[in-house]
Amino acid sequence: MLAAGEFGTGQVLWDMLWFFLFLIWIWLLIVVFSDIFRSRDLSGWAKALWTIFVVVLPYLGVFVYLVARGSKMHEHAEQAARQQDAAMRDYVRSVGPAGAGSADEITRLADLRDKGVISEEEFQRGKAKALA
Repeated sequence: MLAAGEFGTGQVLWDMLWFFLFLIWIWLLIVVFSDIFRSRDLSGWAKALWTIFVVVLPYLGVFVYLVARGSKMHEHAEQAARQQDAAMRDYVRSVGPAGAGSADEITRLADLRDKGVISEEEFQRGKAKALA
């Protein structure tokens, strides 16, 4: 066992550095495996080969994957972010206050009235319905 005096500040910093590098390595593995399995542009065989390559030769496999498919990983991340943003915007619109939708409806009805498509009476009925 190590005595308390042998475990100094330098050793603590060195251990923290290795622990941090280990966490980065685990994160890289998670990102690479998630990208392999979420890629729609890879066939099943290509996914299997990349997985075997990363499992058998982990360091080389991860670094080769990052070099070979790094731009695709970026594209996949952007696409996922856009889809998540669109889903969030749709959700906010669906649960948002009814007033926001009625203002758009009244604007649309006013445009139709100004173009002569609907009469003033139809505009007033549509406005009352949108505000109700």
